[in-house]
Amino acid sequence: MKWTRDFGLTMRMLLTSFLLLIVYLIFLGVLYALGFPFEFLLLVAAGMAFVQYFFSDKLVLWSTGTRIVEEDEYPELHRMVERLATGAGLPKPKVGVMPSPVPNAFATGRSPSHAVVAVTDSIMRTLTPQELEAVLAHEIAHVKNRDMLTLTMASFLSMLAFLIMRNWLFMSIFGGNRDNNNMGALILVYVVSIVVWIVSTLLTRALSRYREFAADRGSAELTGNPRALISALTKISGRMDYIPAEKKREVEGANAFFIIPALSGNTLMELFSTHPSLEKRVAALEDLAAGAP
Repeated sequence: MKWTRDFGLTMRMLLTSFLLLIVYLIFLGVLYALGFPFEFLLLVAAGMAFVQYFFSDKLVLWSTGTRIVEEDEYPELHRMVERLATGAGLPKPKVGVMPSPVPNAFATGRSPSHAVVAVTDSIMRTLTPQELEAVLAHEIAHVKNRDMLTLTMASFLSMLAFLIMRNWLFMSIFGGNRDNNNMGALILVYVVSIVVWIVSTLLTRALSRYREFAADRGSAELTGNPRALISALTKISGRMDYIPAEKKREVEGANAFFIIPALSGNTLMELFSTHPSLEKRVAALEDLAAGAP
């Protein structure tokens, strides 16, 4: 299969990005109109985005205990990654292995030349070679689509809104002149920040879900075997039901990166999902397998 563009999915991603831009412009306009001194918080948010973009790969590897492995340790895994990267027109990413009973995989890195594709040791025991290749192709598609850059940019001002929410009391006390007008403006900024954070978080998560669909499509096109990814997703999802909740909680911080999130059952991540439902992903892949555009 050729690597083709899903124009319907592309338009949904563009629309979501446009709505995010509108929300952010309104937010900044409100702050400017109220004379709010947000330069410091903007600088802090920019710093957080910088760290997220340039160091998120190292932070993810460190927080998950993932180890970069050499070709002589996992030769077949390296061969699969290299073959898929070549097919996608990418340099070969680094390869990592994460010790965990949760079968999963993820990609990280700010650009194709700084990418890491990682799998848990348990997923290699759970999937067949064809299924594992389909999962790796999904992660290579994330690298090809530069999803780390896209989601970092999308989440930038939601971080700013979150910082204002977190520091509202401090700003109300040390914000200078505390007359009624000033306090009213601070309250309005706080309320607007809450709304912006909620709306931008929902839009960013929607964008993330669309990008999962795009990565699934990329996997099907790289391997020419969408049913292998269907089988892999079904196996991984089914296995999650048998993983102890405490083991899933240990890796929940990396759920945004995983091919299927490891939800322990008592987390707000289920309400603000970064991934489409398994049923919707399987249906989209079934359409591809049937030859639908």
